[in-house]
Amino acid sequence: MTETLVPPAASDGQAAPKRLFIKTYGCQMNVYDSERMADVLRPLGYATTDTAADADFVILNTCHIREKAAEKVYSELGKLRELKDARAENSKTGSGNSRNSMIIAVAGCVAQAEGEEIMRRQPAVDIVVGPQAYHQLPELLTRTARARGERIGADFAPVDKFDALPQARGVNGPTAFLTVQEGCDKFCTFCVVPYTRGAEWSRPVAAVLAEARELAGRGVREVTLLGQNVNAYDGEGPDGASSTLARLAYALAEIPGIDRIRYTTSHPNDMTDALIAAHGELDALMPWLHLPVQSGSDRVLRLMNRRHGRTKYLELIDRIRGSRPDMAMSGDFIVGFPGETDRDFEETMDLVRRVGYASAFAFMYSPRPGTPAASMTGQVPAEVARARLHALQALLAEQQLAFNMDKAGRTVDVLFEKKGRHGAQAIGRSPWLQSVHVDDADHLIGRIVPVDIEYGQQNSLKGRLTEKALDGA
Repeated sequence: MTETLVPPAASDGQAAPKRLFIKTYGCQMNVYDSERMADVLRPLGYATTDTAADADFVILNTCHIREKAAEKVYSELGKLRELKDARAENSKTGSGNSRNSMIIAVAGCVAQAEGEEIMRRQPAVDIVVGPQAYHQLPELLTRTARARGERIGADFAPVDKFDALPQARGVNGPTAFLTVQEGCDKFCTFCVVPYTRGAEWSRPVAAVLAEARELAGRGVREVTLLGQNVNAYDGEGPDGASSTLARLAYALAEIPGIDRIRYTTSHPNDMTDALIAAHGELDALMPWLHLPVQSGSDRVLRLMNRRHGRTKYLELIDRIRGSRPDMAMSGDFIVGFPGETDRDFEETMDLVRRVGYASAFAFMYSPRPGTPAASMTGQVPAEVARARLHALQALLAEQQLAFNMDKAGRTVDVLFEKKGRHGAQAIGRSPWLQSVHVDDADHLIGRIVPVDIEYGQQNSLKGRLTEKALDGA
């Protein structure tokens, strides 16, 4: 689980703005959704704060992918209820620096899947809203004073959501997420996404380009296109026909100011010839690709309903690197899937050795209620799955360190994003998504400049400005 705070919003000129706290769990799409919730609420006078205790409105934007996701939400809600009760008591007695009563909302995939249960188990919750309905938060806020228990988002209508969102984005820095596709039709047996995000749906090309232009106007230089299966993108194009992710990338690269394009998360079955070719032809398309495989065993892949085998995946990697030789690969892996044997796991380790990942995420299987895998026989003992996870994570860490160390002595273009911890240090991104730390570079935030890499570490690179960059500064 990752937790992300929405960056503070600019002052809207109000003397005493209401305060909003959003705690984000899970993936980049939830981060994007949290940013857009802040955008929706800003016209109502809400400015973001970094503590729940200081907030008038608290939103937990939840994720249902990881184990015990709902229980973690309930634990957090218990803490928030104490804050809310204390706020109400202070309001009655007039003691302390009290604010108005606290409003609590649960958003995201746990809200979609367990909304009624949330309202039943935690009376402190005022609003429960699914991932396709958060654009209606202003309307819900006007009603919550009259009656608690609002729940929306049981249906899936992403077109309504995106049509209702304000065009202006609250961005903080030269990089931004941009959702272009939502939902999933793949129905992997371990996954709840089709049930919480709905069927695959793509935003029209014109809408994506309009948002990208707005971002570029605010200083964004790099956009990461988001989707549950982003390379299945088939949004309506200017001619009324379906577009593709490759065509969308070419169109985005024509926008002045947009110099870098990434996308995540992809499915191997949607990696088209045109998209592979674009990686070799389009300079703006960065040489980093997150392409989950989940297992290296054909037998386990069939049990997962992945609809591809290890041979297809490995051939796909060869074709991608044939188009872009410096491509850095990233992936996802599940170990301990029901029925996985020692031989199956060794086939996963073999696939990892063959591919050579620059970064990857490995997880121990945990059942999701309502998914086919949850009722499968052959559940792997936890101690066995844990040992496999540790072995796989060690191999992936070894590969990541080797990839980073290989950049030592090279000159790479770095997009500087933010100040570092030390003096005038700045932190940026390499084309391969590595974090790059450079001293005396905080005046270059928002610019892409050449950096000489001195050495690579497990999770980052250390570099210095080239003479060319110094002369240009």
